Parts: sequence; C-alpha cells; structure tokens
Amino acid sequence: MNKAYKFRIYPTAEQCIMLGKTFGCVRFIYNQMLSDKIKYYKETKQKLNNTPAQYKKEYEWLKEVDSLALANAQLNLQRAYQNFFRNPKAGYPKFKSKKSSRRSYTTNCVNGNIFIENGCIKLPKIGLVKMKQHRQIPSGYILKSVTVSQNPSGKYEASVLFEYENQVQEQAPQSFLGLDYSMHGLYKDSSGREAQYPGYYRQAEKKLKREQRKLSKMEKGSKNRNKQRIKTAKLHEKVSNQRKDFLHKQSRQIANAYDCVCIEDLDMKGMSQSLHFGKSISDNGWGMFTVFLKYKLEEQGKKLVKVGKFFASSQLCCCCGYKNPSIKDLAIRAWECPKCGACHDRDVNAAVNIRNEGMRLVTA
Repeated sequence: MNKAYKFRIYPTAEQCIMLGKTFGCVRFIYNQMLSDKIKYYKETKQKLNNTPAQYKKEYEWLKEVDSLALANAQLNLQRAYQNFFRNPKAGYPKFKSKKSSRRSYTTNCVNGNIFIENGCIKLPKIGLVKMKQHRQIPSGYILKSVTVSQNPSGKYEASVLFEYENQVQEQAPQSFLGLDYSMHGLYKDSSGREAQYPGYYRQAEKKLKREQRKLSKMEKGSKNRNKQRIKTAKLHEKVSNQRKDFLHKQSRQIANAYDCVCIEDLDMKGMSQSLHFGKSISDNGWGMFTVFLKYKLEEQGKKLVKVGKFFASSQLCCCCGYKNPSIKDLAIRAWECPKCGACHDRDVNAAVNIRNEGMRLVTA
C-alpha cells in the first residue's frame, strides 16, 4: 500500500530560484508536447509519441532541471489523454497557465537520489532542503516519489509518497455508528451527537470580503497588489487549515471508537451547485471528512460502509419501519410516527436508519 506524508519545507533563496525554474520547465514541456500533439494530429490524423528528451537539443536549458520531473509531466499528459478518450466529459487536455496560483512538480526516487535525514530532504538538482518533520517515518517504509508544490501564499510543501506492506487484518465489526449529513453542523450520529462544526469560512467571510475588495481595486502587476494577493491567500489558507484540523480530529475520534461507520453515498458536487446551500456545503467539507474517515478506519482493519443514495433514511421510522412520504419536506425537523407514535428528530432518525442499513449490508 501507499501512504503520503506532507511536510513544510524551507528552501534558501538559491533553491527557490531553482524550484521556480523547475516549475517553469515542467509547465513548458507539458504545453509544448500538447501543442505538438495537436498540430501533428491536424496534419496527419495520427497520434504523436513525443518525449521530453526530444526537446533538450533545441532547448538546452531543460537539462538544468530534474529529468524525472519532465518525465512525470509527460506521464500526466498521457493520463489526461487517456481520461479524455475513456470519458469525453473529462474534457480535452488543457494548456497550463503561467498565472496559476499553485505550482508543483513530481519526481521519483531512483538509486537513492531522494532521502530524508537530520530534518532535511534531499531533492534532485536542488540539494538538501530544510523541512519541518512533524512525525517519524516508520521502519519498512520505502520512499517512492516526492511532489513539491508552492501555495498561493508562497509557502513550499513536499508531499512524500511511501510504499509499505499492509499487515493489518480486517476484523469482524462489533460496534456500528451511523452518520447523517447535516448542512450546518457537518453530521448527526445515531447516538444523537452533533459534530458542531464552527463554520470557519462563515466566521472569516467578512474579513475575506474586505481584503478581496482591496485586491480587486489595485493595479495589476504592481507590488502592492502582489502584497495584497499574498495577504488574501494567507486568510484563505488559514480557513483551509482550520477546516482540515477539525475534520482530522473528528474522524480520528470516530475511527478509534467504532469498528464500522455507515454513511450515505451523496452527490456532494451536485449539492454544492445549489444557489441556497452551496456555500455551506463547500464550507463544512463533508467529502474531505469521508476521505479522512475511510483511510483512518482502513489503517485499523475497520470499515466505512456507504448506503445507497436512494435509501429513504429520513422517511422511515427507525422503530417500526413505517415510511412517511411527507418528511420529504426539509423544513420538517421533527415528526411523530403515525403508526407507533414514536417522536423523532429528523437527522438522528436518519442516522439510525443508515446505521441499521449498513449493518444489514455488512452482515448480508
């Protein structure tokens, strides 16, 4: 199995120049290869199999950067073509913009050219770069590749991919938990507890509007605009970090306490396009939460079960199974079962039904 660790790195001024050159060369080779493929197909109606090595004679400055970074750009282009031919909805490969706020490249570990020691990471053509190593790498992990990226705020990160043998055995689930998605509080579980997500974007929205308004009025290309852009990017980064921290802590608590967690298979992308709820859905990060929860459970041999999106979790009475179609109205937050008389909180009742359906799927 593979696992990635993300570390903050602190390159020197010279290393920053070299990283910037590598970012530029990777973007250039991707765009040049794509352009030549398009031109060749228009002329001959055939595919062009070009490689970065073919361009090094004409553009000698490509030899100054890591060759494996250029090779990965070629692989990314091939993958983009494959995705397009398999599913045209994925879209035709696009040219990479120089004005993109996030820059990155990936390089592979070959013959020990990348290693971590004494709080530094060795990168090809860059050298030893100081990094903040917040955790030790377990023994037996084999370093496979590194993705170096620069955030819009100007900070550098290295995502290090390791390969290891999965020795965790799946265990028969004993304790189950159902989670029902909540627009504002992230979720309610089958025990009646709420996540109580603070809504970090909503809290910072007023300040973000003010800073983004200042940015929009500044002259493009000016130093003051760049300073304001970095200031605005740092605010967005803070909100993102707060959200990730909250979701990591919530998912860790659940993964440690339960053997099997049951959730609904929701179309979050479609829901986020709603004019009324899109901002709240994007703020709480339910999709990110489920990703965190899944890998934390799998590391311990536990399971995350997804119940079908058409399962009527809110309409069913968790006590007697009566289906109440009038509960489709989202304004109804509590209801009484006409058959057995049980009183239900809408979200807690749905969470219990999701848990019961997940138990049925696991034991079936």
